[in-house]
Amino acid sequence: MVTGGAGYIGAHTSLLLVGRGDDVVIVDDLVTGSATRVPGIPIIALDLASDGAHDILEAALREHRIDAVIHFAARKQVGESVDRPAWYYAQNVGGLAQLLLAMEAAHVSRLVFSSSAAVYGDVDGSVNEASALNPVNPYGATKKAGEELITSAVGAWPLSAASLRYFNVGGAGRPELGDTGASNLIPMVFDRLDAGERPEIFGADYPTPDGTCIRDYVHVQDVAEAHLSVLDRLDSAPGHVVLNVGTGVGTSVREVVDAINLVVGGGREPIVRSRRFGDPASVVADIERIRQFSGWTARFGIRDIVDSAWQARQALHSP
Repeated sequence: MVTGGAGYIGAHTSLLLVGRGDDVVIVDDLVTGSATRVPGIPIIALDLASDGAHDILEAALREHRIDAVIHFAARKQVGESVDRPAWYYAQNVGGLAQLLLAMEAAHVSRLVFSSSAAVYGDVDGSVNEASALNPVNPYGATKKAGEELITSAVGAWPLSAASLRYFNVGGAGRPELGDTGASNLIPMVFDRLDAGERPEIFGADYPTPDGTCIRDYVHVQDVAEAHLSVLDRLDSAPGHVVLNVGTGVGTSVREVVDAINLVVGGGREPIVRSRRFGDPASVVADIERIRQFSGWTARFGIRDIVDSAWQARQALHSP
């Protein structure tokens, strides 16, 4: 079962599972997800945070003889989480609680949870899984609470779980699977170029080689492959492992903008704005733990991410 399996990362993962011969059923409320991303895969339309969702989930787990769950379904807009914190907890933590109730009742004991590097908060430099967790917004706080809930569940019943903390996900495994949101750097730059405007860089006076922020950008196809690799290493022994998912390589904002200009052609020199509050100079994943746990490492780089994102955008806007 893949919750949120019709969404951006979820669809990539669902299709990989089907491609290797797994039987897959998706649970998705289809608010941001789309059934057209995952043709041929059965979808149960359900808001996991709704009253009685655990009963519907339990019945589906039993009917489809599910032996593992990958849980993507969640709200993920930082600004929205600041405006609606209680709703974000109800959706993200409440939805996970309903899922865990259903899994326990149906005796499904393997879970891969979609967490986020947002649990680390305002950090700087290379970040490993032992780093302090200080989320700076309700979205990140709900992911931290989700991890804590899973840790508690592992101590109460035979659950084998992994929480994957993604860094900056981008690109597309197929043109039809591109990110339709506009809250991340790459689609934001595309939007400005499409509007005939110059890209924006927020802060060029950081202590980095070119003065702009450095982040760890990881291809969505790599992220999907990480889920399968980790899932296959979960066994029947109860436990909860937390793993970063990134490349271990930092790329500056200016380097990303330069890569976009190169791919798009005829790009425009960015406008440098003042720093945004709370933006650390550099955040890069330490990925040694996931490599040791599952053997997974990222295969793609920033040029692959930008190329595939642009192809997906062209496909989305083609007649």
